[in-house]
Amino acid sequence: MQDRIENQGRTRWRRFAAMIVPTTAAVGAILFGMSSGAIASDITVSGQTFKIGAERLEGDGFTQYGGIVREKGKDGKVHPIALSEISSAELYSLCQSVRADLPGLPVVLTINAGEGKEPARAKDLLIAMDSLNGNATFTNIKIGRDATDLNPTAQKGSFGQNSDHVTITNLQQVSRYTTAATFNLVGLRLKVNVGDDAKGKECF
Repeated sequence: MQDRIENQGRTRWRRFAAMIVPTTAAVGAILFGMSSGAIASDITVSGQTFKIGAERLEGDGFTQYGGIVREKGKDGKVHPIALSEISSAELYSLCQSVRADLPGLPVVLTINAGEGKEPARAKDLLIAMDSLNGNATFTNIKIGRDATDLNPTAQKGSFGQNSDHVTITNLQQVSRYTTAATFNLVGLRLKVNVGDDAKGKECF
């Protein structure tokens, strides 16, 4: 396997996410957490996805493996997801959007940041995602590692990969959960778009 793999085509991460989900994972288990040791053993999600877009993401210390999250409640629905950890990330022209429709009234909440010379920055970024599209370049990538070597809470024997650095352009990501030790949103703009103003306001 070459130490450096460049993927300049449009990457279909939904298929990849399905491939790396641990097949032997117990349905009630939550298989993700920060490799630094701040592990969350019982995280639940709302069940609603949100969109994240960026012109470019630059990340150091990239790891990825499979996992699951579950919705709130005793019988909460389980969602297989791909988990990405990035030790340090810069996001240029960051956009986040979530639909929050009321009965008969479209509502889209948007957040924008890092649109000038200074990008948005995150430390110890963890993303639980359904899909990610974009053009990706990995530096010193290792594919097919046991996921527990990347995060001790992952399922033993499940598929994982990591690289020293990742660059993703034209990023379009559908996520269920995101955490960061710090998230610096330069030039933050938040807006609630209602009714006709909500049309076309999602990130993609």
